Amino acid sequence: MFINFWYPAAQSKEITDKPIKRSMLGQDFVLFRDDAGKAHCLSDVCVHRGASLSTGKVKGDCVECPYHGWTFNGAGKCTRIPSLGPDAKIPNRAHVDSYPVDERYGLVFAFLGDLPEDERPPIMEIPEWDQEGWASTIQHYVFDFDYKRSVENGIDPAHNEFVHTTHIATAEDENYVPELKFVETDWGVGFYNTPPAPPLKHEKMREVSGRQEAAVVEVGTGHFGPAQVWTYIHPTPKISIHQYLYETPIHEGRTSLFLINLRNFMTEDENDEAFIERNEFVVMQDRDVLLNLRPVLTPRTNTKEILVPSDQCVSKYREFIKNWEGRGWRIDIDEIARNAGKVAYAIPSPARREIKGWVLDSIPLESGTGTQNIQTAAE
Repeated sequence: MFINFWYPAAQSKEITDKPIKRSMLGQDFVLFRDDAGKAHCLSDVCVHRGASLSTGKVKGDCVECPYHGWTFNGAGKCTRIPSLGPDAKIPNRAHVDSYPVDERYGLVFAFLGDLPEDERPPIMEIPEWDQEGWASTIQHYVFDFDYKRSVENGIDPAHNEFVHTTHIATAEDENYVPELKFVETDWGVGFYNTPPAPPLKHEKMREVSGRQEAAVVEVGTGHFGPAQVWTYIHPTPKISIHQYLYETPIHEGRTSLFLINLRNFMTEDENDEAFIERNEFVVMQDRDVLLNLRPVLTPRTNTKEILVPSDQCVSKYREFIKNWEGRGWRIDIDEIARNAGKVAYAIPSPARREIKGWVLDSIPLESGTGTQNIQTAAE
């Protein structure tokens, strides 16, 4: 798991004037809206005696601890300690970590790290969002598999014909080999492919597409950062399904996934359910495979798996992972496990670069060793 990236914490509609708890990167957070409707994300541990702020209440622009009534504003600063009286001097160390929030695409993203604003990796964009002629749906899942395994599944062109036989049916064609056209950015790698595919399974989709027979279609997919995936499906040259998957590791081996699906046909609300059902069918096919992968966590070295040319995108994703490890952004889960029950940690927030004197220890990170490359059988 990595700090210094944006992670979706919840859907916008879930954040109200009542605090909620979310677990991300193995730590707990409290989310709430202030009087102006602005969403905030704080570490969920009160620095007084360790209570959970998310079990308290929102008062004005602050969240109030349920144990002794200490209140913390959206910046994480303590504003009131009832036991000290109305004119009390608040101790300088009475602050909790507060994380930048970006609300877009119907989701609330939190930046879980300490990088200054101009150095933060961006959120994967959805160019079609709110554009005329496009409709969208959002689906949320929580599964007991490693988020990296999930991302690698998304950027794997060779699994579709065996796992998703309803939309790519080539498993019986022993001569079929995916021909990939790669695209790479500063934050990820993907590919485009033109596989043969049967007609769309949904009757109305077939009618609208005008295609009642099998055909070669254009598809593309890639990752953005460690936990976001884009997928483009073009059943015909005129109709498109674009999907954006935003994942958050709850802890190692448990993952929250938000799937945003956009389409430029059948855009009436009455058709949402057909696309939701279709997406869920495919998601569950992937889930059933991913739940049975061993080891549960993605291997740290490629020598523990045999990669082939169709795994080139997976290999490149792992090179990005090694790069982020080299920057010292990977959480040391073994050290956390050794201190389980004895130490309360916090993901370091940007304020830790400016303010001294923090009560909670910053979460331990693996030491960076510089950018590394990993050699694979696919190269």
